Amino acid sequence: MHDFVVVGCGPAGSRFARRASEAGHDVLAFEQGTVGEPLACSGHVSTDIWEFVPDDARDALFQNEISGARFHRGGPSSEAHPFYKDETISNVIDRVGLDRRLAELAREAGTDLRENHTVLDVTERADGVTVEVRGPEGTETHEAKMVTGCDGPKSRVRRALDLPEPGELLHGVLGFTDEVDHQNFVDVHLTVPRFFAWRIPRGEAGVEYGLAMPPGHDVRERFESFTAGYGVRTDHRCSGLIPIGPPRRVTGRRSALIGDAAAQTKPFTGGGILYGMTAADHAAREIDPDDPGTLGDYERAWREDLRTDIRLGHLVRAGYSLPGPVQQVGMAAFEGEIGVHMDRPSSLFSTEQLKALFSRS
Repeated sequence: MHDFVVVGCGPAGSRFARRASEAGHDVLAFEQGTVGEPLACSGHVSTDIWEFVPDDARDALFQNEISGARFHRGGPSSEAHPFYKDETISNVIDRVGLDRRLAELAREAGTDLRENHTVLDVTERADGVTVEVRGPEGTETHEAKMVTGCDGPKSRVRRALDLPEPGELLHGVLGFTDEVDHQNFVDVHLTVPRFFAWRIPRGEAGVEYGLAMPPGHDVRERFESFTAGYGVRTDHRCSGLIPIGPPRRVTGRRSALIGDAAAQTKPFTGGGILYGMTAADHAAREIDPDDPGTLGDYERAWREDLRTDIRLGHLVRAGYSLPGPVQQVGMAAFEGEIGVHMDRPSSLFSTEQLKALFSRS
C-alpha cells in the first residue's frame, strides 16, 4: 500500500509529491496526459517562483521581466493608468517548462510519476483509499493510505468523494502571437464582466493575450474583439476554467485537495501557481498518512497562511465592477509607484506601500 496517491501533476501536485517523497513517504502520482500539456494557464508569476525550483532552472524558464502594469478602462487606445516599481515585480516564464521541471524534481525525489493515466474513480474508507486508473495497459487499481486531489478546477477526486465545490468558475481564454516584445509593462483592460483582459509581453517568445469572465457570456467573441483592438490575430489558443473562492472544506476522511482543485487561487487575477505550491508545502509538512487527524492540521495551516490575502483579493476584484467614474477617480488617485507584492494584497498596508503613497505628495 502506498502512503499517498497524487492525482494531477501540475505545479501543486508535483510540489506535494516531491516534498512528501523527500519526507520518506511512498508516493505514486498520476497525470492524465503529458505533464504541462495542454497549456491552459498564464506564465506571468511573481519572482517568488524561483524559490520553488533549483537555481539552474531560471535560465531555461525565464522569458521576460515585468516592473509594472498599465490599467485601462477601455481598449488599447484608451487612457492608461500605470502602477509600477523601480525594480522587477514579476517574471514571465515558460509555463509548460515549469510544469515539466517540477515533475522532474518529484521523480528525482523518489515519486513514481506516471503520465497518460486517467483516474476513473476514488473510493475512501476509514483505513485508506482505492484509486481506479486507466493507463496504457488497461484499468488498474491502487491502494493508498491517503489521496491528494491536485487535478484542477473540475477535480475528479473532489467529485468522487463529494467534497464541496469552489465558489465559482470563470472561463479563461489565452492566445499567443510571435511578435517579439521586451517591454516591462503588462496591460490590464477592465472591459469584460467581473474580471479583466490582459496583454503580457514574453520577450523573444512573443506576446500573450487573454481574458476571463463568468460563464454565460460569449468568451470567444469577447476575445476576438479584444485582440482585434490590438490589430493582431492569435493562431495558437487555449482555454480553461479558473476556480475562485475555496470551499468550506478541502479534506475528507483520507483525502486532501490542493491547488486549483481546492480553489487556492488569487481572486483578483485567477493565478494559482504560488498559492497552490504554498498549500502543497503545508500539506506535505502537516499530513501524516497514518493519522487522518492531521488532515485538519493541513486545513488550518494553509488557511492561516492564505486566508487574509484571499479575502482582500475578493475586495480588489470588486473594484473591477465599480461604476466607470469611480474606477477613473480611484486609478487616477493611486497610479504611480507602488510597494505592493503581486501575490499578497495584504501588502497594500505594508510600510513599503505607505512610503510609496506618501512619496507622491
